[in-house]
Amino acid sequence: MIQIPTRSLVLGSLVFLGAAWALLFIRLLPLSEGIMGWPGPDLGLALILAWVLRRPDQLAAAVIVLAVLVEDLLLMRPLGLWAAVVLIGSEAARLREPRWRDQPFMVEWLRVGILIGGMMLGYRLMQILFLLPVAALGQVILQYLATVMAYPLVVFAARWLLGLRRNGHGETT
Repeated sequence: MIQIPTRSLVLGSLVFLGAAWALLFIRLLPLSEGIMGWPGPDLGLALILAWVLRRPDQLAAAVIVLAVLVEDLLLMRPLGLWAAVVLIGSEAARLREPRWRDQPFMVEWLRVGILIGGMMLGYRLMQILFLLPVAALGQVILQYLATVMAYPLVVFAARWLLGLRRNGHGETT
């Protein structure tokens, strides 16, 4: 039987899409003079993982795929490949969220760093397997480090700007 989406799911999805697309808009702004320096963090990925680990009941898998597919289109990446990798990674984090809930933030940060590394490695291997153009390894490593270092800032911003708080013991999904 088909369930009607709850108010928190719809509202959470709309707020997430607005935040994700605002981050994408900022990423697409021409702020440099044409010289590409170090790659910045993937704030969208950090936001997805922070949201899934804080409020898994507010973010459906289809919303994650929609946000990343739009990002794939606008950033001219292979359509759907990064979306599939992000979906697999975010669902792996969602399954582990009840066990990670009571852990300190440093443990969560370490686990998210390992998960992001696995996601980027899987994405790179799929690009190699399907003979797609692959970014330089140094750039990918720098983006990985920047994303992992930005994760606490994204969690802080999501908490104070968007009101995204971790599920309590009585609020399990």
